[in-house]
Amino acid sequence: MRRWRSAAVAAALVLAAVTASVPLGLYVSPNIVRIAYEIEQRGIVYSWGGGHDAEPGPSNGTCVGYHGKIKPCPAARTRGLDCSGFARWVYALAHGSDVLGPGNTNDHVRRMRRVVTAIPGDLVFFGKITKKGFKTHHVGIYLGGGKMMDAPETGAEVRVDDIARRKDFAGFYRL
Repeated sequence: MRRWRSAAVAAALVLAAVTASVPLGLYVSPNIVRIAYEIEQRGIVYSWGGGHDAEPGPSNGTCVGYHGKIKPCPAARTRGLDCSGFARWVYALAHGSDVLGPGNTNDHVRRMRRVVTAIPGDLVFFGKITKKGFKTHHVGIYLGGGKMMDAPETGAEVRVDDIARRKDFAGFYRL
């Protein structure tokens, strides 16, 4: 009886140490990056408001709120993704459900927590984030080495960009 109890306590301590040392968010991070690269290979174009149907994934966009360079607005006739639609779809595929939900970058950043040290698969937001609120306008998926995957702008495809390309970095965020 005494040996059994000692073995049970030892097993419980080992199990507790192992499970406590594994960060929960790391399980899907490699899948996020892999899925982002798979989507990049499809040549999906940017579409303002694309990716925000009831289910995540490419969709026709909208011209409501469009201020892009290409006139007239091509979004309503373009099947694709905007930046938050891309992040939403990748996260849904990696997590097995629509964890970011519909909405824009402000809606998505509210569901996440800011991290100081990014790992591949985190989201990188651009805009202004203060204690009073969020005014973000772009999001990408962090790949490491100062790079992100994003749907950058009208006329472009989902691609890899330098984070430093944008001037108003707001921070790294993790689900």
